[in-house]
Amino acid sequence: MPTLRIIADDHARLRAHLFPGDGLEAPAILVCARSGRDGSQLLVKDMILVPYETCDVRRPDRLTWPGAYLERAVDIADTFDGSVVLAHSHPGGYYGFSSLDDASDRQTVPVLQAGVSGSNDLHGSAIMTPDGRLMCRVYNEVMRAKSCSAIWSIGHDIADLTRPGLRPLAYSSAMTQDLRRHVAVVVGVSGTGSLVAEMLVRLGVGHIVLVDYDRVERRNLNRILNATPADVGRFKTHVVRDAIRAIDPTVVVETFETPIVTPSTLTATSDGTVLFSCVDSVAGRYYCDLMVESFLCPLIDVGVMIPTRTVGAHREIADVCGRIDYVRPGGVSLWSRGEITGESLSAEYVRQIDVEAYEQQVREGYLQGVPEESPSVISLNMRAASAAVHEWLARLYPIRHSPNEGFAKTYFSLAAGEEDHLPESSMGEPRRSDLFARGLRAPLLGVPGTGTSTRSAA
Repeated sequence: MPTLRIIADDHARLRAHLFPGDGLEAPAILVCARSGRDGSQLLVKDMILVPYETCDVRRPDRLTWPGAYLERAVDIADTFDGSVVLAHSHPGGYYGFSSLDDASDRQTVPVLQAGVSGSNDLHGSAIMTPDGRLMCRVYNEVMRAKSCSAIWSIGHDIADLTRPGLRPLAYSSAMTQDLRRHVAVVVGVSGTGSLVAEMLVRLGVGHIVLVDYDRVERRNLNRILNATPADVGRFKTHVVRDAIRAIDPTVVVETFETPIVTPSTLTATSDGTVLFSCVDSVAGRYYCDLMVESFLCPLIDVGVMIPTRTVGAHREIADVCGRIDYVRPGGVSLWSRGEITGESLSAEYVRQIDVEAYEQQVREGYLQGVPEESPSVISLNMRAASAAVHEWLARLYPIRHSPNEGFAKTYFSLAAGEEDHLPESSMGEPRRSDLFARGLRAPLLGVPGTGTSTRSAA
């Protein structure tokens, strides 16, 4: 089923334009890129807010406006094989398409199908009611309509605009049923990722995608949930997949044992409604950061660390800490927050081609400065993984006493018994990168060599 994604800032701007306060209908055009394996995820990339004064007719129940704006939308969409959705308001609050809307679609949608080269499906129309609810439908090549099953507004909060006021009570069985609709992508399924996946299936998430090309080793049995000595040598994703199926056979679970930038993997992960970055590499975190903008998908990035220090002739623990970042499309990226830098990417690459240095880095992955083959860190990982999952839930359902804007980054120190929260505004200015709503257009994520075309990738 098709879905539509729009960032919360654009939804607010669209709502303000469609309801100027005069009680009359108003028009706008959404120009969308596409993602998802079947290309049915519509990503609002651009909006044309048609000026009120250019409309030939503006009444409480009727609207006509110049075709020149339709031509502009077609020209924009034609540059990236996109989709065009014609939107207007229903000031009276009617949540549905009228007979006039049906007649208008029969006239205009074929024009869109003919105008956007290489794309004769998934153009359509949308209506908005004064409370901000949206209804959207798109048509295939024979003008058969399909309603968008969800319209996601993604910002500091995440909401389905087809039913924004109907969010179930957090932690209830109704929340469990609501989570069945989500596709959660977990990149890295070792120390924290295996724990995140376990929580997601038990919470009720209906579709889980696991990405990790590493295999289970004896040294990491103590921190990969459900791994046993019999699993040594198996892909980590397969161990976690089998555990998920044992917990709930109805959950759709997919595994990808490839780097995240593999075209087939990126295409599958573009279906995700949330992305959990549980990686221990700078490059992996960097690609997840790019996916936020490209696919308009919120990201929860989690990391843990145990710095040590030398006291006399001994090493001792300096801190036991973790970090959770919530990254929204059009917001402040991990790169802008300083969690990823060009220097750290370069240093990681150098270490990887220096076998001895790389093996030392792996041994010191948790306990910095202390070579340790099998660090006993599952309790720390559980603390961080739980915080990451709760961060997602807090964006979906009213949980916090304070607005989510103040929780873009969370630090916790088990050594100090402290937890700090930072707003996005303390880390930089929100901005849309050149990848904003790029979808599956080649090269994927703007990275050379990752796919030849949107259609072939899908």
